Amino acid sequence: MRTRDTLIRSAAEIFDREGFAVASLTAISTQAGVSNGALHHHFISKAALTDAVEEAALARLLAVTAAVLPLGVSRMQLLVVVTHRLAAALREDVVLRAGFELSGELSRPRHADLREWWRRWVEETLKQADAEGELRPDVTASDVVSAVVAATVGFEVLGVREAEWLSASTVTRFWRLLLPTVVPAALLADLDSEGTCPL
Repeated sequence: MRTRDTLIRSAAEIFDREGFAVASLTAISTQAGVSNGALHHHFISKAALTDAVEEAALARLLAVTAAVLPLGVSRMQLLVVVTHRLAAALREDVVLRAGFELSGELSRPRHADLREWWRRWVEETLKQADAEGELRPDVTASDVVSAVVAATVGFEVLGVREAEWLSASTVTRFWRLLLPTVVPAALLADLDSEGTCPL
Protein backbone atom coordinates (compact mmCIF):
# COMPACT_ATOMS: atom_id res chain seq x y z
CA MET A 1 0.00 0.00 0.00
CA ARG A 2 2.87 2.37 0.77
CA THR A 3 4.37 1.83 -2.70
CA ARG A 4 0.97 2.32 -4.32
CA ASP A 5 0.38 5.56 -2.41
CA THR A 6 3.88 6.76 -3.30
CA LEU A 7 3.22 6.07 -6.99
CA ILE A 8 -0.09 7.96 -6.86
CA ARG A 9 1.58 10.96 -5.24
CA SER A 10 4.51 10.83 -7.69
CA ALA A 11 2.13 10.67 -10.65
CA ALA A 12 0.22 13.64 -9.24
CA GLU A 13 3.46 15.61 -8.87
CA ILE A 14 4.52 14.83 -12.45
CA PHE A 15 1.05 15.64 -13.83
CA ASP A 16 1.03 18.87 -11.83
CA ARG A 17 4.50 19.90 -12.97
CA GLU A 18 4.62 18.63 -16.57
CA GLY A 19 1.02 17.97 -17.57
CA PHE A 20 -0.72 14.68 -18.22
CA ALA A 21 0.10 14.39 -21.92
CA VAL A 22 3.89 14.45 -21.55
CA ALA A 23 4.12 12.58 -18.24
CA SER A 24 5.81 9.21 -18.69
CA LEU A 25 5.64 6.11 -16.53
CA THR A 26 9.44 6.11 -16.36
CA ALA A 27 9.45 9.64 -14.92
CA ILE A 28 6.77 8.64 -12.42
CA SER A 29 8.58 5.51 -11.28
CA THR A 30 11.85 7.46 -11.00
CA GLN A 31 10.11 10.16 -8.95
CA ALA A 32 8.66 7.43 -6.69
CA GLY A 33 12.03 5.72 -6.33
CA VAL A 34 10.77 2.39 -7.66
CA SER A 35 11.42 0.33 -10.77
CA ASN A 36 9.13 0.27 -13.81
CA GLY A 37 8.37 -3.34 -12.88
CA ALA A 38 7.17 -2.27 -9.44
CA LEU A 39 4.99 0.40 -11.02
CA HIS A 40 3.44 -2.15 -13.42
CA HIS A 41 2.84 -4.53 -10.52
CA HIS A 42 0.42 -1.93 -9.09
CA PHE A 43 -0.84 -0.26 -12.28
CA ILE A 44 -1.05 -2.02 -15.63
CA SER A 45 -1.04 1.24 -17.60
CA LYS A 46 -0.81 5.00 -17.40
CA ALA A 47 -4.60 5.09 -17.64
CA ALA A 48 -4.96 2.86 -14.58
CA LEU A 49 -2.53 5.03 -12.62
CA THR A 50 -4.35 8.17 -13.73
CA ASP A 51 -7.68 6.66 -12.59
CA ALA A 52 -6.09 5.99 -9.19
CA VAL A 53 -4.93 9.63 -8.95
CA GLU A 54 -8.46 10.79 -9.74
CA GLU A 55 -9.98 8.42 -7.16
CA ALA A 56 -7.53 9.62 -4.48
CA ALA A 57 -8.27 13.25 -5.40
CA LEU A 58 -12.02 12.65 -5.22
CA ALA A 59 -11.63 11.17 -1.74
CA ARG A 60 -9.83 14.37 -0.71
CA LEU A 61 -12.57 16.53 -2.25
CA LEU A 62 -15.21 14.51 -0.40
CA ALA A 63 -13.33 15.19 2.84
CA VAL A 64 -13.29 18.94 2.09
CA THR A 65 -17.05 19.04 1.44
CA ALA A 66 -18.03 16.70 4.28
CA ALA A 67 -18.47 19.50 6.82
CA VAL A 68 -21.43 19.01 9.15
CA LEU A 69 -23.70 22.03 9.40
CA PRO A 70 -23.93 23.08 13.07
CA LEU A 71 -27.19 24.41 14.48
CA GLY A 72 -27.57 28.09 13.64
CA VAL A 73 -25.10 28.12 10.73
CA SER A 74 -26.59 28.92 7.33
CA ARG A 75 -26.06 27.04 4.07
CA MET A 76 -24.46 30.15 2.61
CA GLN A 77 -21.96 30.22 5.46
CA LEU A 78 -21.25 26.54 4.83
CA LEU A 79 -20.56 27.35 1.17
CA VAL A 80 -18.21 30.20 2.11
CA VAL A 81 -16.26 28.03 4.57
CA VAL A 82 -15.99 25.10 2.16
CA THR A 83 -14.72 27.29 -0.70
CA HIS A 84 -12.00 28.56 1.65
CA ARG A 85 -11.16 24.97 2.63
CA LEU A 86 -11.04 23.91 -1.01
CA ALA A 87 -8.65 26.75 -1.91
CA ALA A 88 -6.39 25.82 1.03
CA ALA A 89 -6.46 22.14 0.07
CA LEU A 90 -5.62 22.97 -3.55
CA ARG A 91 -2.64 25.02 -2.38
CA GLU A 92 -1.30 22.24 -0.17
CA ASP A 93 -2.35 18.92 -1.72
CA VAL A 94 -0.77 17.99 -5.04
CA VAL A 95 -3.04 14.95 -5.45
CA LEU A 96 -6.19 17.06 -5.17
CA ARG A 97 -4.68 19.67 -7.49
CA ALA A 98 -3.77 17.01 -10.07
CA GLY A 99 -7.26 15.52 -9.86
CA PHE A 100 -8.81 18.88 -10.72
CA GLU A 101 -6.31 19.38 -13.54
CA LEU A 102 -7.16 15.95 -14.95
CA SER A 103 -10.83 17.02 -15.04
CA GLY A 104 -9.85 19.58 -17.65
CA GLU A 105 -7.79 17.15 -19.72
CA LEU A 106 -9.73 16.62 -22.95
CA SER A 107 -7.38 14.08 -24.53
CA ARG A 108 -8.49 11.22 -22.26
CA PRO A 109 -11.70 9.83 -20.80
CA ARG A 110 -12.32 11.05 -17.26
CA HIS A 111 -12.68 8.47 -14.51
CA ALA A 112 -13.80 10.95 -11.85
CA ASP A 113 -14.60 14.50 -12.98
CA LEU A 114 -13.79 16.58 -9.88
CA ARG A 115 -14.94 19.84 -11.43
CA GLU A 116 -18.33 18.31 -12.21
CA TRP A 117 -18.58 16.77 -8.74
CA TRP A 118 -17.78 20.18 -7.22
CA ARG A 119 -20.44 21.85 -9.41
CA ARG A 120 -23.06 19.36 -8.23
CA TRP A 121 -22.13 19.90 -4.57
CA VAL A 122 -22.35 23.70 -4.96
CA GLU A 123 -25.68 23.33 -6.78
CA GLU A 124 -27.18 21.13 -4.06
CA THR A 125 -25.96 23.46 -1.29
CA LEU A 126 -27.41 26.52 -3.03
CA LYS A 127 -30.75 24.81 -3.71
CA GLN A 128 -31.00 24.12 0.02
CA ALA A 129 -29.99 27.71 0.81
CA ASP A 130 -32.68 28.98 -1.55
CA ALA A 131 -35.31 26.70 -0.01
CA GLU A 132 -34.37 28.04 3.42
CA GLY A 133 -34.78 31.67 2.33
CA GLU A 134 -31.08 32.52 2.24
CA LEU A 135 -31.12 33.98 -1.28
CA ARG A 136 -32.72 37.23 -2.38
CA PRO A 137 -36.07 36.81 -4.18
CA ASP A 138 -34.66 38.29 -7.39
CA VAL A 139 -31.77 35.78 -7.46
CA THR A 140 -32.00 32.14 -8.51
CA ALA A 141 -29.87 29.33 -7.14
CA SER A 142 -28.65 28.58 -10.69
CA ASP A 143 -27.38 32.18 -11.04
CA VAL A 144 -25.30 31.79 -7.90
CA VAL A 145 -24.09 28.32 -8.91
CA SER A 146 -22.74 29.78 -12.15
CA ALA A 147 -20.88 32.55 -10.32
CA VAL A 148 -19.45 30.33 -7.57
CA VAL A 149 -18.36 27.48 -9.83
CA ALA A 150 -16.88 29.80 -12.46
CA ALA A 151 -14.91 31.70 -9.81
CA THR A 152 -13.68 28.71 -7.82
CA VAL A 153 -12.69 26.67 -10.87
CA GLY A 154 -11.06 29.80 -12.26
CA PHE A 155 -9.08 30.20 -9.04
CA GLU A 156 -8.06 26.54 -9.28
CA VAL A 157 -6.87 26.88 -12.89
CA LEU A 158 -5.02 30.16 -12.31
CA GLY A 159 -3.63 28.94 -9.00
CA VAL A 160 -1.60 26.26 -10.78
CA ARG A 161 0.85 28.95 -11.87
CA GLU A 162 0.22 31.75 -9.36
CA ALA A 163 -0.57 30.72 -5.78
CA GLU A 164 -2.18 34.09 -4.94
CA TRP A 165 -5.32 32.97 -6.79
CA LEU A 166 -5.84 30.28 -4.14
CA SER A 167 -5.08 32.52 -1.17
CA ALA A 168 -7.56 33.16 1.63
CA SER A 169 -7.55 36.87 0.74
CA THR A 170 -8.61 36.16 -2.87
CA VAL A 171 -11.49 33.92 -1.75
CA THR A 172 -12.52 36.48 0.88
CA ARG A 173 -12.57 39.29 -1.69
CA PHE A 174 -14.75 37.16 -3.96
CA TRP A 175 -17.29 36.56 -1.19
CA ARG A 176 -17.27 40.21 -0.09
CA LEU A 177 -18.21 41.12 -3.64
CA LEU A 178 -20.79 38.37 -4.21
CA LEU A 179 -22.64 38.02 -0.90
CA PRO A 180 -24.33 41.46 -0.92
CA THR A 181 -25.74 40.75 -4.39
CA VAL A 182 -27.29 37.37 -3.54
CA VAL A 183 -28.14 37.32 0.18
CA PRO A 184 -30.99 39.32 1.79
CA ALA A 185 -29.68 42.35 3.70
CA ALA A 186 -31.17 41.02 6.94
CA LEU A 187 -28.96 37.92 6.77
CA LEU A 188 -25.78 39.55 5.49
CA ALA A 189 -24.43 40.71 8.86
CA ASP A 190 -24.34 37.09 10.11
CA LEU A 191 -22.10 35.88 7.29
CA ASP A 192 -18.32 35.66 7.61
CA SER A 193 -16.72 36.12 4.19
CA GLU A 194 -13.33 35.08 5.61
CA GLY A 195 -14.61 31.56 6.20
CA THR A 196 -13.39 31.38 9.78
CA CYS A 197 -16.73 30.15 11.15
CA PRO A 198 -16.06 26.73 12.78
CA LEU A 199 -17.99 23.81 11.29
